[in-house]
Amino acid sequence: MSKTPKIDRQREHQANERTFLAWLRTSIALIGFGFAIARFGLFLRQLNVVITQKETSVNPWFNSENLGIMLVVFGIVTIALAAWRYNQVFWQIERSDYQPNRWAVWIMTGVVMTLGLLSIPLLLLRNHVSPRPSSPLQRQSRNFDS
Repeated sequence: MSKTPKIDRQREHQANERTFLAWLRTSIALIGFGFAIARFGLFLRQLNVVITQKETSVNPWFNSENLGIMLVVFGIVTIALAAWRYNQVFWQIERSDYQPNRWAVWIMTGVVMTLGLLSIPLLLLRNHVSPRPSSPLQRQSRNFDS
């Protein structure tokens, strides 16, 4: 009896684990990126208020916080799908009837591209802050700088 089938199955399981870990890293990156986008948008709004002394209106549906939340949620969903797919492939390897399935790759590609495209208007339509003095202290310091 040859040990080749057992070694091949072991390699297949190791490849399945590496694939799962790659999806896990991707989901962690999505969560981190979403968190950064949401917090950076909040930071820019607060900076704008400090500089202009005015509250700016923000679209309640299309803003960096919502885009960041969508990325975080998608990262969490990606972890769940990766675990489900890992388990599915594990049992396919055990039964020797592995069937490749590319739908997860296409879904991931489509969602990340969509979220990336949604971020473009947020970058292009951001408020351009002009550093005009609005308080007497700022006017006074500006007069000394000239």
